Amino acid sequence: MAQRFEQLKQWLDGLAGLAKAQIEPATGDASFRRYFRITTDRQSYIAMDAPPEREDSAKFVRIAHAFRALGLHVPEVLAENLGQGFMLLEDLGPRLYLDDLTAENADRLYADALAALLVIQACGPREGLPVYDRDFLLREMEIFREWLLAAHLGMQLSPAESDLLDGAFSLLAASALEQPQVCVHRDYHSRNLLVTRSPSPGILDFQDAVVGPVTYDLVSLLRDCYLAWPEERVRDWTRGYHQLALHSGVTREEHTERFPRWFDLMGMQRHLKASGIFARLYRRDGKTGYLKDIPRTLGYVVDVAAGYPELVGLGGFVSERVLPRLSALL
Repeated sequence: MAQRFEQLKQWLDGLAGLAKAQIEPATGDASFRRYFRITTDRQSYIAMDAPPEREDSAKFVRIAHAFRALGLHVPEVLAENLGQGFMLLEDLGPRLYLDDLTAENADRLYADALAALLVIQACGPREGLPVYDRDFLLREMEIFREWLLAAHLGMQLSPAESDLLDGAFSLLAASALEQPQVCVHRDYHSRNLLVTRSPSPGILDFQDAVVGPVTYDLVSLLRDCYLAWPEERVRDWTRGYHQLALHSGVTREEHTERFPRWFDLMGMQRHLKASGIFARLYRRDGKTGYLKDIPRTLGYVVDVAAGYPELVGLGGFVSERVLPRLSALL
Protein backbone atom coordinates (compact mmCIF):
# COMPACT_ATOMS: atom_id res chain seq x y z
CA MET A 1 0.00 0.00 0.00
CA ALA A 2 2.69 2.49 1.00
CA GLN A 3 4.75 1.73 -2.10
CA ARG A 4 1.71 2.15 -4.37
CA PHE A 5 0.91 5.48 -2.72
CA GLU A 6 4.46 6.76 -3.30
CA GLN A 7 4.29 5.66 -6.93
CA LEU A 8 0.98 7.48 -7.31
CA LYS A 9 2.44 10.64 -5.78
CA GLN A 10 5.42 10.51 -8.12
CA TRP A 11 3.12 10.15 -11.12
CA LEU A 12 0.96 13.06 -9.97
CA ASP A 13 4.04 15.20 -9.37
CA GLY A 14 4.89 14.76 -13.05
CA LEU A 15 1.55 16.18 -14.20
CA ALA A 16 1.36 19.90 -14.91
CA GLY A 17 0.14 21.91 -11.95
CA LEU A 18 -0.04 19.05 -9.46
CA ALA A 19 3.49 19.00 -8.02
CA LYS A 20 2.37 20.76 -4.81
CA ALA A 21 -1.21 19.53 -4.66
CA GLN A 22 -2.73 18.20 -1.46
CA ILE A 23 -3.76 14.56 -1.49
CA GLU A 24 -6.20 12.84 0.86
CA PRO A 25 -8.37 9.70 0.75
CA ALA A 26 -11.72 10.10 -0.99
CA THR A 27 -14.66 7.69 -0.91
CA GLY A 28 -13.95 4.05 -0.18
CA ASP A 29 -14.54 1.17 -2.58
CA ALA A 30 -15.44 -2.50 -2.28
CA SER A 31 -12.89 -3.44 -4.96
CA PHE A 32 -9.10 -3.22 -5.02
CA ARG A 33 -9.32 0.35 -6.32
CA ARG A 34 -8.50 3.31 -4.09
CA TYR A 35 -9.49 6.94 -4.66
CA PHE A 36 -7.83 10.16 -3.53
CA ARG A 37 -8.98 13.76 -3.74
CA ILE A 38 -6.25 15.97 -5.19
CA THR A 39 -6.60 19.66 -4.34
CA THR A 40 -4.77 22.63 -5.81
CA ASP A 41 -5.32 26.35 -5.24
CA ARG A 42 -7.84 26.42 -8.08
CA GLN A 43 -9.41 23.01 -8.47
CA SER A 44 -9.86 19.49 -7.14
CA TYR A 45 -9.49 16.18 -8.94
CA ILE A 46 -9.85 12.49 -8.16
CA ALA A 47 -6.89 10.15 -8.52
CA MET A 48 -7.65 6.46 -9.00
CA ASP A 49 -5.21 3.76 -7.96
CA ALA A 50 -6.27 0.52 -9.68
CA PRO A 51 -3.54 -2.16 -9.50
CA PRO A 52 -3.26 -3.49 -13.07
CA GLU A 53 -2.99 -7.10 -11.94
CA ARG A 54 -6.36 -6.70 -10.21
CA GLU A 55 -8.34 -4.15 -12.24
CA ASP A 56 -8.93 -3.47 -15.95
CA SER A 57 -8.51 0.28 -16.19
CA ALA A 58 -8.68 0.23 -19.99
CA LYS A 59 -12.31 -0.87 -19.71
CA PHE A 60 -13.02 2.01 -17.32
CA VAL A 61 -11.63 4.49 -19.85
CA ARG A 62 -13.53 2.93 -22.74
CA ILE A 63 -16.90 2.97 -20.96
CA ALA A 64 -16.31 6.46 -19.56
CA HIS A 65 -15.84 7.79 -23.10
CA ALA A 66 -18.92 5.90 -24.32
CA PHE A 67 -21.15 7.15 -21.49
CA ARG A 68 -19.93 10.74 -21.84
CA ALA A 69 -20.73 10.61 -25.56
CA LEU A 70 -24.34 9.85 -24.57
CA GLY A 71 -24.50 12.95 -22.36
CA LEU A 72 -24.25 10.99 -19.11
CA HIS A 73 -22.41 12.71 -16.28
CA VAL A 74 -19.43 10.45 -15.65
CA PRO A 75 -15.95 11.69 -14.68
CA GLU A 76 -13.79 12.91 -17.54
CA VAL A 77 -10.51 11.01 -17.74
CA LEU A 78 -7.91 13.80 -17.63
CA ALA A 79 -4.73 11.70 -17.55
CA GLU A 80 -3.93 8.01 -17.40
CA ASN A 81 -1.08 5.59 -16.91
CA LEU A 82 -2.68 2.22 -17.55
CA GLY A 83 0.59 0.37 -17.14
CA GLN A 84 0.77 1.44 -13.51
CA GLY A 85 -2.99 1.58 -13.03
CA PHE A 86 -3.22 5.31 -12.26
CA MET A 87 -5.80 7.79 -13.54
CA LEU A 88 -6.60 11.44 -12.91
CA LEU A 89 -10.34 12.08 -13.10
CA GLU A 90 -12.72 14.99 -12.96
CA ASP A 91 -14.04 15.47 -9.42
CA LEU A 92 -17.85 15.28 -9.47
CA GLY A 93 -18.05 16.30 -5.83
CA PRO A 94 -18.78 14.62 -2.49
CA ARG A 95 -22.61 14.51 -2.44
CA LEU A 96 -23.50 10.83 -2.63
CA TYR A 97 -27.16 9.91 -3.11
CA LEU A 98 -26.77 7.77 0.02
CA ASP A 99 -26.14 10.89 2.11
CA ASP A 100 -28.57 13.26 0.37
CA LEU A 101 -31.69 11.14 -0.11
CA THR A 102 -34.68 11.94 2.09
CA ALA A 103 -38.35 11.02 1.96
CA GLU A 104 -39.03 14.52 0.63
CA ASN A 105 -36.48 14.65 -2.21
CA ALA A 106 -36.46 10.97 -3.23
CA ASP A 107 -38.96 11.38 -6.10
CA ARG A 108 -36.83 14.11 -7.68
CA LEU A 109 -33.48 12.39 -7.20
CA TYR A 110 -34.77 9.03 -8.41
CA ALA A 111 -36.39 10.69 -11.43
CA ASP A 112 -32.93 11.95 -12.41
CA ALA A 113 -31.35 8.54 -11.78
CA LEU A 114 -34.03 6.68 -13.71
CA ALA A 115 -33.75 9.04 -16.68
CA ALA A 116 -30.00 8.41 -16.82
CA LEU A 117 -30.58 4.67 -16.48
CA LEU A 118 -32.94 4.72 -19.44
CA VAL A 119 -30.19 6.29 -21.55
CA ILE A 120 -27.79 3.53 -20.49
CA GLN A 121 -30.31 0.84 -21.38
CA ALA A 122 -31.54 2.33 -24.64
CA CYS A 123 -28.25 3.64 -26.01
CA GLY A 124 -25.39 2.28 -23.90
CA PRO A 125 -22.53 0.27 -25.41
CA ARG A 126 -22.91 -3.48 -25.81
CA GLU A 127 -20.11 -4.53 -28.11
CA GLY A 128 -17.18 -6.02 -26.23
CA LEU A 129 -19.01 -6.24 -22.89
CA PRO A 130 -19.26 -9.57 -21.04
CA VAL A 131 -22.65 -11.28 -21.26
CA TYR A 132 -24.62 -12.03 -18.10
CA ASP A 133 -25.25 -15.65 -19.09
CA ARG A 134 -26.50 -18.54 -16.97
CA ASP A 135 -23.03 -19.55 -15.76
CA PHE A 136 -22.27 -15.95 -14.77
CA LEU A 137 -25.53 -15.62 -12.80
CA LEU A 138 -25.08 -18.94 -11.02
CA ARG A 139 -21.44 -18.20 -10.22
CA GLU A 140 -22.51 -14.99 -8.50
CA MET A 141 -25.10 -16.72 -6.36
CA GLU A 142 -22.54 -19.31 -5.30
CA ILE A 143 -20.75 -16.45 -3.50
CA PHE A 144 -23.67 -16.53 -1.04
CA ARG A 145 -23.16 -20.23 -0.36
CA GLU A 146 -19.35 -20.11 -0.25
CA TRP A 147 -18.65 -16.89 1.60
CA LEU A 148 -21.69 -16.11 3.73
CA LEU A 149 -22.95 -19.56 4.64
CA ALA A 150 -19.71 -21.54 4.76
CA ALA A 151 -16.88 -19.08 5.41
CA HIS A 152 -18.69 -16.51 7.58
CA LEU A 153 -21.41 -18.50 9.35
CA GLY A 154 -19.68 -21.89 9.34
CA MET A 155 -22.83 -23.63 8.10
CA GLN A 156 -22.80 -27.18 6.79
CA LEU A 157 -25.82 -27.70 4.57
CA SER A 158 -27.88 -30.85 4.52
CA PRO A 159 -28.49 -32.51 1.13
CA ALA A 160 -32.04 -31.13 1.20
CA GLU A 161 -30.79 -27.60 1.85
CA SER A 162 -28.23 -27.87 -0.94
CA ASP A 163 -30.96 -29.03 -3.32
CA LEU A 164 -33.16 -26.15 -2.19
CA LEU A 165 -30.47 -23.62 -3.04
CA ASP A 166 -29.67 -25.30 -6.35
CA GLY A 167 -33.31 -25.16 -7.40
CA ALA A 168 -33.75 -21.54 -6.34
CA PHE A 169 -30.57 -20.43 -8.07
CA SER A 170 -31.67 -22.15 -11.29
CA LEU A 171 -35.08 -20.49 -11.14
CA LEU A 172 -33.61 -17.03 -10.53
CA ALA A 173 -31.13 -17.41 -13.39
CA ALA A 174 -33.89 -18.53 -15.77
CA SER A 175 -35.98 -15.47 -14.88
CA ALA A 176 -33.04 -13.15 -15.57
CA LEU A 177 -32.44 -14.72 -18.97
CA GLU A 178 -36.11 -14.28 -20.00
CA GLN A 179 -35.75 -10.53 -19.89
CA PRO A 180 -34.71 -8.06 -22.62
CA GLN A 181 -30.93 -7.81 -22.51
CA VAL A 182 -29.45 -4.31 -22.31
CA CYS A 183 -26.31 -2.47 -21.25
CA VAL A 184 -26.11 -2.98 -17.47
CA HIS A 185 -24.06 -0.65 -15.26
CA ARG A 186 -24.06 -3.43 -12.62
CA ASP A 187 -23.56 -1.25 -9.51
CA TYR A 188 -26.23 1.40 -10.01
CA HIS A 189 -27.10 2.42 -6.45
CA SER A 190 -26.86 5.19 -3.88
CA ARG A 191 -23.12 4.80 -3.22
CA ASN A 192 -22.27 5.25 -6.90
CA LEU A 193 -24.57 8.16 -7.76
CA LEU A 194 -23.82 11.79 -6.93
CA VAL A 195 -26.00 14.87 -6.69
CA THR A 196 -24.25 17.22 -9.11
CA ARG A 197 -24.75 20.22 -11.30
CA SER A 198 -26.79 19.44 -14.40
CA PRO A 199 -26.87 16.80 -15.68
CA SER A 200 -27.44 14.95 -12.44
CA PRO A 201 -26.69 12.36 -11.25
CA GLY A 202 -22.97 11.92 -11.49
CA ILE A 203 -22.34 8.25 -12.20
CA LEU A 204 -19.40 6.28 -10.79
CA ASP A 205 -18.08 2.70 -10.75
CA PHE A 206 -19.30 1.67 -14.20
CA GLN A 207 -16.26 -0.33 -15.27
CA ASP A 208 -17.91 -3.71 -14.59
CA ALA A 209 -20.68 -3.10 -17.13
CA VAL A 210 -22.15 -6.13 -18.89
CA VAL A 211 -24.96 -7.01 -21.27
CA GLY A 212 -27.72 -8.37 -19.09
CA PRO A 213 -31.31 -8.23 -17.75
CA VAL A 214 -33.31 -5.03 -18.04
CA THR A 215 -34.33 -5.06 -14.36
CA TYR A 216 -30.86 -5.53 -12.89
CA ASP A 217 -29.86 -1.87 -12.47
CA LEU A 218 -33.43 -0.90 -11.65
CA VAL A 219 -33.62 -3.23 -8.66
CA SER A 220 -30.09 -2.27 -7.61
CA LEU A 221 -31.29 1.31 -7.34
CA LEU A 222 -34.76 0.85 -5.85
CA ARG A 223 -34.01 -2.07 -3.51
CA ASP A 224 -30.69 -0.65 -2.48
CA CYS A 225 -28.48 -2.69 -0.14
CA TYR A 226 -27.62 0.50 1.77
CA LEU A 227 -31.06 2.01 2.38
CA ALA A 228 -34.66 0.84 2.14
CA TRP A 229 -37.90 2.50 1.04
CA PRO A 230 -41.55 1.61 1.72
CA GLU A 231 -42.68 -1.07 -0.71
CA GLU A 232 -45.49 1.09 -2.09
CA ARG A 233 -42.99 3.75 -3.22
CA VAL A 234 -40.75 1.13 -4.77
CA ARG A 235 -43.68 -0.29 -6.74
CA ASP A 236 -44.69 3.20 -7.92
CA TRP A 237 -41.18 3.98 -9.12
CA THR A 238 -40.96 0.58 -10.83
CA ARG A 239 -44.26 1.06 -12.68
CA GLY A 240 -43.23 4.55 -13.75
CA TYR A 241 -39.93 3.29 -15.06
CA HIS A 242 -41.55 0.49 -17.01
CA GLN A 243 -43.79 3.00 -18.75
CA LEU A 244 -40.73 5.03 -19.77
CA ALA A 245 -38.99 1.87 -20.94
CA LEU A 246 -42.03 0.97 -23.06
CA HIS A 247 -42.04 4.38 -24.74
CA SER A 248 -38.31 4.10 -25.42
CA GLY A 249 -38.51 0.61 -26.90
CA VAL A 250 -36.41 -0.94 -24.13
CA THR A 251 -39.34 -3.20 -23.21
CA ARG A 252 -42.50 -4.17 -25.08
CA GLU A 253 -46.16 -4.27 -24.15
CA GLU A 254 -46.14 -8.06 -23.84
CA HIS A 255 -43.54 -7.70 -21.04
CA THR A 256 -45.85 -5.66 -18.80
CA GLU A 257 -47.42 -8.56 -16.91
CA ARG A 258 -44.07 -10.26 -16.25
CA PHE A 259 -42.11 -7.11 -15.39
CA PRO A 260 -42.90 -7.07 -11.63
CA ARG A 261 -41.88 -10.74 -11.32
CA TRP A 262 -38.67 -10.09 -13.26
CA PHE A 263 -37.92 -7.17 -10.95
CA ASP A 264 -38.56 -9.20 -7.79
CA LEU A 265 -36.57 -12.26 -8.81
CA MET A 266 -33.70 -10.21 -10.21
CA GLY A 267 -33.47 -8.52 -6.85
CA MET A 268 -33.25 -11.87 -5.11
CA GLN A 269 -30.36 -12.92 -7.35
CA ARG A 270 -28.54 -9.67 -6.69
CA HIS A 271 -29.17 -9.67 -2.94
CA LEU A 272 -27.96 -13.24 -2.50
CA LYS A 273 -24.80 -12.32 -4.36
CA ALA A 274 -24.35 -9.03 -2.50
CA SER A 275 -24.69 -10.62 0.93
CA GLY A 276 -22.00 -13.11 -0.05
CA ILE A 277 -19.76 -10.33 -1.31
CA PHE A 278 -20.18 -8.40 1.94
CA ALA A 279 -19.08 -11.48 3.87
CA ARG A 280 -16.15 -11.99 1.49
CA LEU A 281 -15.03 -8.39 1.94
CA TYR A 282 -14.78 -9.09 5.66
CA ARG A 283 -13.35 -12.60 5.63
CA ARG A 284 -10.90 -12.22 2.73
CA ASP A 285 -10.15 -8.49 2.61
CA GLY A 286 -10.58 -7.39 6.22
CA LYS A 287 -13.26 -4.80 5.37
CA THR A 288 -15.83 -4.73 8.17
CA GLY A 289 -18.00 -1.84 6.99
CA TYR A 290 -20.37 -3.91 4.89
CA LEU A 291 -21.38 -6.49 7.53
CA LYS A 292 -24.09 -4.22 8.89
CA ASP A 293 -25.77 -4.17 5.47
CA ILE A 294 -26.25 -7.95 5.24
CA PRO A 295 -29.46 -8.14 7.34
CA ARG A 296 -31.15 -5.48 5.19
CA THR A 297 -29.97 -7.18 2.02
CA LEU A 298 -31.24 -10.60 3.08
CA GLY A 299 -34.43 -9.03 4.39
CA TYR A 300 -35.36 -8.26 0.80
CA VAL A 301 -34.94 -11.95 -0.04
CA VAL A 302 -37.26 -13.01 2.78
CA ASP A 303 -39.89 -10.40 1.94
CA VAL A 304 -39.97 -11.11 -1.79
CA ALA A 305 -39.90 -14.90 -1.44
CA ALA A 306 -43.13 -14.76 0.59
CA GLY A 307 -44.97 -13.68 -2.56
CA TYR A 308 -43.81 -16.58 -4.73
CA PRO A 309 -44.80 -20.14 -3.76
CA GLU A 310 -41.84 -21.61 -5.64
CA LEU A 311 -39.44 -19.51 -3.52
CA VAL A 312 -41.09 -19.75 -0.09
CA GLY A 313 -38.62 -22.47 0.85
CA LEU A 314 -35.67 -20.19 0.12
CA GLY A 315 -37.24 -17.40 2.18
CA GLY A 316 -37.79 -19.77 5.07
CA PHE A 317 -34.21 -21.02 4.89
CA VAL A 318 -32.86 -17.47 5.04
CA SER A 319 -35.18 -16.34 7.84
CA GLU A 320 -34.90 -19.47 9.99
CA ARG A 321 -31.36 -20.67 9.38
CA VAL A 322 -29.29 -17.74 8.16
CA LEU A 323 -30.51 -14.55 9.82
CA PRO A 324 -30.46 -15.93 13.40
CA ARG A 325 -26.84 -17.05 12.98
CA LEU A 326 -25.98 -13.72 11.45
CA SER A 327 -27.58 -11.80 14.33
CA ALA A 328 -25.51 -13.78 16.82
CA LEU A 329 -22.32 -12.57 15.12
CA LEU A 330 -23.22 -8.89 14.76
